[in-house]
Amino acid sequence: MGAVDVGGANELWPGGFAPFSVRREARMSASVLEPVERASRDELQALQLERLKWTLKRAYENVPHYRAKFDAAGVRPDDLKTLADISKFPFTTKADLRETYPYGLFASPMRDVVRVHASSGTTGKPTVVGYTKKDIETWSDLMARSLRAAGVGPDDIILNSYGYGLFTGGLGAHFGCERLGATVIPMSGGQTEKQVQIIQDFKPTVLLCTPSYALTIADELTRQGVPSHKTSLRVGLFGAEPWTNEMRREIEAKLGIDAVDIYGLSEVMGPGVACECVETKDGPHIWEDHFLPEVIDPQTGQPVADGQEGELVFTSLTKEALPIIRYRTRDLTKLLPGTARNMRRMGKLTGRSDDMLIIRGVNMFPTQIEELLLRNPHLCGHYQIVVSRDHNLDELDVFVELLPNEAEDIGPGQRDDIARDVTHQIKTFVGVSARIHVVDPDTIERVVVGKAKRVVDKRSK
Repeated sequence: MGAVDVGGANELWPGGFAPFSVRREARMSASVLEPVERASRDELQALQLERLKWTLKRAYENVPHYRAKFDAAGVRPDDLKTLADISKFPFTTKADLRETYPYGLFASPMRDVVRVHASSGTTGKPTVVGYTKKDIETWSDLMARSLRAAGVGPDDIILNSYGYGLFTGGLGAHFGCERLGATVIPMSGGQTEKQVQIIQDFKPTVLLCTPSYALTIADELTRQGVPSHKTSLRVGLFGAEPWTNEMRREIEAKLGIDAVDIYGLSEVMGPGVACECVETKDGPHIWEDHFLPEVIDPQTGQPVADGQEGELVFTSLTKEALPIIRYRTRDLTKLLPGTARNMRRMGKLTGRSDDMLIIRGVNMFPTQIEELLLRNPHLCGHYQIVVSRDHNLDELDVFVELLPNEAEDIGPGQRDDIARDVTHQIKTFVGVSARIHVVDPDTIERVVVGKAKRVVDKRSK
């Protein structure tokens, strides 16, 4: 297949495709699509195959760790003839990044690496990722594409409340905002009272943060007497943690916005690997011109068919500094046909394989509890799951807050009724027994920055 024009840039990428750039002076509307977003499945797959061959060759020739892994598995880049052949190649995990800490997976010399990010390293050595100048351009383009898919355009003012610093969220989103030509306020997370002041004074139209922190901002608006659903905000891009459609509805009701799901992770690129389209809000479309997704059985490692649940795996197709081959994300989802785009969608994340709780032999995820809690019209999205052990038996306690405007009207008897109903729902649909504690608003500790701590596991390890 000949090269498809994706924006008229002079320097072509592997496979003859140039990155799409949104120029500030162009003042493009949010509805404008890149040619590659309109490409057929056959065109996309042809592009993916070309780029995948380039990526495997780059990893094998420039990264000793990958060369050793490929050799141990008995595969070479030339063994890839079709996209399905990617299943012959070994997985990459966080252990590989920690084993090669800090720069052992880089395929570019450090003189060509213009930025380094890393995880917090709270569970051991941080995972380190790097970017060439072209990688940063690609990242900016894809984040701009994600914003555009969410209905954001150059005339918007964006409050970026993802964290800035060593991790990828804030800066990754920031460069995309600038590439789109929008106005960005680099707030970072925390200082919630000041976040509200900025919303009131600067009149942002777009909010970027985690879904749990969006609820914290909504609560602070209410505390300050600001009608949260009457602010200048009209859309939010929320990610970095699993969240349910029930949580989406609560955020949309409280803030009066469209809540859009954005997905990314540092090892694959950062924010902007996939994003929902605001017109459908039916799961993030994966930008398949730059990333090859798979879903595997997390136990066997074998690929499963589109539409079946499993663990999401990504291979990068255009990254220079850190090509990533079959990275196991631990995120559980399924691949679905495209709707607003021809590129495939991710289903809502059901959780992470490493977030799974085993309670008396039953596998469960926090999002399953969240979904059932938020089905009750009296409860809100502030909750915490506490797991403990009484002798040899696991115990599950769930603390959940009443909606602020209902707390005074709901007495102990009705609270008990709500708890019994939720207990029954969890037993019926999840299969575990839980003690439900319906508590007053502002009882559960709020997330002040980043991701909410949904689970407290008090069992001895």
